[in-house]
Amino acid sequence: MAGIYIHIPFCKKRCTYCDFYTEVAPQLIPNLIESIVKELQIRKDYLQNETINTIYFGGGTPSILNKSQFELIFDAIYKLYNVADDAEITFEANPDDLTTDFLASIRPLPFNRMSIGIQSFDDIDLKRINRRHSGKEAIDAVKNAQNAGFNNISIDLIYGLPNQTLAAWEKQVDTAFTLNVQHISAYGLTYEEGTALWKQREKGLVKTVEDDIMNEMYLLLIEKVKQNGFEAYEISNFALPNHRSRHNTSYWKQQPYIGIGPSAHSYNLTSRQWNVSSITTYIKAIAENEIFFESEILSINDRYNDFVMVSLRTSDGIDVTLLEKEFGTDFKEYCLQNAQKFTKTNKVDYSNDKLCLSSQGVQISNLIIMDLMRV
Repeated sequence: MAGIYIHIPFCKKRCTYCDFYTEVAPQLIPNLIESIVKELQIRKDYLQNETINTIYFGGGTPSILNKSQFELIFDAIYKLYNVADDAEITFEANPDDLTTDFLASIRPLPFNRMSIGIQSFDDIDLKRINRRHSGKEAIDAVKNAQNAGFNNISIDLIYGLPNQTLAAWEKQVDTAFTLNVQHISAYGLTYEEGTALWKQREKGLVKTVEDDIMNEMYLLLIEKVKQNGFEAYEISNFALPNHRSRHNTSYWKQQPYIGIGPSAHSYNLTSRQWNVSSITTYIKAIAENEIFFESEILSINDRYNDFVMVSLRTSDGIDVTLLEKEFGTDFKEYCLQNAQKFTKTNKVDYSNDKLCLSSQGVQISNLIIMDLMRV
């Protein structure tokens, strides 16, 4: 099994916290679609005819595309790749794009899952981070999608936004659970260097949320998740039974995937590849049959570190038996030895041959992961 990721690097305006590669250049969309179709052709052998189990349109803002532009991409995928009949096919969307007309136009397409970038239902928060929608538009977007027949919907939220209180975050979470969605992704705000929000913090223009409050926000989220019948299957991802993101899970299970479009990454179990982070350079290189990506061959240490990082973030944890099978006894013993100080302090649970983060361990997950890695 394998996945396809399509990166649509366009936004109508840029959010202050975002460090993903995007451009506000809608005039380039037609040429980019043409280049994406051509890249799908050029790289059709990358996955060695693996069955495509998931397709994910991310961004940027995939919902900036229209039906005919999506159709061009789908036509190429289904012509060139072996797509499973039950493949999960997701697209990310901004709430203000999800009008009844837009949803009606794309309903005949193969999409069977939607991820809506809400981030907050609070208008003050939304203005502060330069989002395009209001809280009401976010709620309406979910309802519009449901009325259009979409029944596998995920929403994104951010906690720890500037000036946010624990009570304000609780209100966000409660609102989310009134919408009857199947999946929630919730991320603690990070101030990525070079972003507008990072610059604002450096100038003292925004008030950051203290780490202890951030931890309380996360613990409150976990409590609400359990109360509403969701499972915390990854540190930042929560789903009703049978509604985990199959695409993201494939990353965490280290299945191969191909990334199409500017700045998209690919992985085929032995190497990683990443496309140039420039729409114009990408389009030009594709048109002229030039190299548009860089790549690296992964060492056994690289692959082990990836395995540790993605596995420990999930509720399944690190399967020690699989670790030994994939990397050998030396790596298994190294991992278990380094995990001892965390198992002794109940930050990591070790049972049934699996290492899993405890609720305490989740709060220092990055530290634990770094300690288990091998340089």
